[in-house]
Amino acid sequence: MTLPFTLQQLRILKAVAAEKNFTRAAEILYISQPTLSKQIKLLESRLGVLLIDRQARNFSLTEAGKIFLRYSERILTLCEESCRSLNDFKNGDRGSLIVGASQTVGTYLIPRILSLFAQNYPQINFKIQVESTQNISKSILNRQIDIAIVGGLVPEELKKDLQIEDFVEDNLCLILPKSHPFILGKKKFIKKSELYSLNFISLKPASTVQKFIDGILVRNDIQIEKFNIIMELNSIEAIKTAVDLGIGAAFVFSSAIEKEILSKTISVIKIKNTKITRPISILTNPQSYKSKAFQFFYRELSQLKI
Repeated sequence: MTLPFTLQQLRILKAVAAEKNFTRAAEILYISQPTLSKQIKLLESRLGVLLIDRQARNFSLTEAGKIFLRYSERILTLCEESCRSLNDFKNGDRGSLIVGASQTVGTYLIPRILSLFAQNYPQINFKIQVESTQNISKSILNRQIDIAIVGGLVPEELKKDLQIEDFVEDNLCLILPKSHPFILGKKKFIKKSELYSLNFISLKPASTVQKFIDGILVRNDIQIEKFNIIMELNSIEAIKTAVDLGIGAAFVFSSAIEKEILSKTISVIKIKNTKITRPISILTNPQSYKSKAFQFFYRELSQLKI
């Protein structure tokens, strides 16, 4: 049976769908825009359906286009996997690995893990993708990422198709300036009710990380609507700096403040009778190809588990 499409046409459709613009897609693929348009029309002719709605004000795929794109991505992923498996066979221990991470994990934990791994396997090349846990989970499912380490909640509808393993626990910590009266008074614990007298610094409300932190606090019977938020910043680094300068208190995960704890630039105070943790998990796709690079990395992660 002769297939009505070529791999290049699938790459073109994928690029057009991602960029939502023929010119930008052509630039990415290093072909001319007329060539790209011609290939799309030829593909539609051979399939007997329209893939792109050319009447809409904003670029969009037709329903047939969306269906065909899903299969196109799967076909291209399998082609890439076949090439990687052959490269493994030819190159022995050499290889590459695409590692995904949620935002906080990708900023603070992944660099330390990769640094340790690179000492034993300097020949393996890494590509790191940092996004929300939801997007990372989808990329694992679509075989666009080999393995991921995430701290957020994996969407329920994806759990059945993913392998999810506990890696480490990450504590949600209340950090204060060293000059705060609670710290100067060597107070070891504070009550939940005392939280509402603090001046808080947080990420912006639209932040995925902030929404996740707020959800954890609410589940631990902390009334976040009573917090006195005096400042909203764009990054955890900015929050830590603001706390260090004595501006206010903040909730951050322990994985983000190891350096500050060691250097004693900020202080952590516990909440009485409350320990707030989240699991950091390893995500893999049980159906995807496991390269030698994957096997080496997975084995090292398993040894790091605590």
